[in-house]
Amino acid sequence: MGTRRSTGTLREIAPGRIDRNPENPRLVFRQDEMESLLASIDALGIQVPLTVYRENGDYRLIDGERRWRCALKLNFRKVPALVQDKPTELQNLLLMYNIHALREQWDYFTIASKLARLIDLYRLENKKEPNEIELSKATGLTRGQIRRCRVLLNLPEEYKDMLLEELKLPKSQQKLSEDFFIEMERSLKTLTNRLPEYEPRLDSIRKTLVKKFQDGTIRAVTDFRQLSKIATAIKSLGISEGTARESLEKIFNTHDTTGIREAYENTVEFEYDEQAATRRIRSLREFLDRVIQSQQQASLAEAFLEEIRELYERLKFLVTK
Repeated sequence: MGTRRSTGTLREIAPGRIDRNPENPRLVFRQDEMESLLASIDALGIQVPLTVYRENGDYRLIDGERRWRCALKLNFRKVPALVQDKPTELQNLLLMYNIHALREQWDYFTIASKLARLIDLYRLENKKEPNEIELSKATGLTRGQIRRCRVLLNLPEEYKDMLLEELKLPKSQQKLSEDFFIEMERSLKTLTNRLPEYEPRLDSIRKTLVKKFQDGTIRAVTDFRQLSKIATAIKSLGISEGTARESLEKIFNTHDTTGIREAYENTVEFEYDEQAATRRIRSLREFLDRVIQSQQQASLAEAFLEEIRELYERLKFLVTK
């Protein structure tokens, strides 16, 4: 399943003889980014050659559609291009993925848009489904990137459309970003794994979460990790199912002003902090046991001993209550 990258032959080609590649995963050409690239190419020319292959007497792009669009707009007579052998459809996609993995990171939604087709082509050529390791090696994507793409692939269509419109905006203006949808979907997967009865309500839950994020009730995309923690606290912390549900219902109620962070703080934050403190105490106890067993008390720094004295005073207060 190699990409068959060759160095190609460098030529000067009229941009009008080059056609865009219909398999190009890129979905969005942001105006601000295009204007910046246009100004750079106008001043300095095209510094990185396009990559093309011959097609019906002319050429088709493998890489460089933004540079090609700028060249057309600037009425360039010729552009530098590496001409490679015509790839198969699978090789075509893999070439584009690997070029961008090395040089320029696409939006995850861009990557995801052709990932399903790439997997289909791999299956046809190799008679088996690619695993994550094989897919990562073939595309140049990390396994984490592939997982994020699959989350976006599984979004309901209305949210894919919503995300696509958002991606057209400059990155600084994007609110319902890819990270938002990835974090939301991961938290909802955790929720339905722990509490399957929420599965039939996912459509209305998503609408509420989007609305609460847009109006600032949910303050950050990372708050969704706390939503997952509320759902997992039933088993991991022994929080009653009724308490967790009451908290979740406030989050999922459009007319309730409770955000994820507030629900987390009011329901399970103390228990999670206590759990984390327990781990740290065990670690400290193990360290002190090693110090005592190896008779290295004299090696302890005074700053450490002062912290231990302060801790001892607090412990006396706790255990005598």
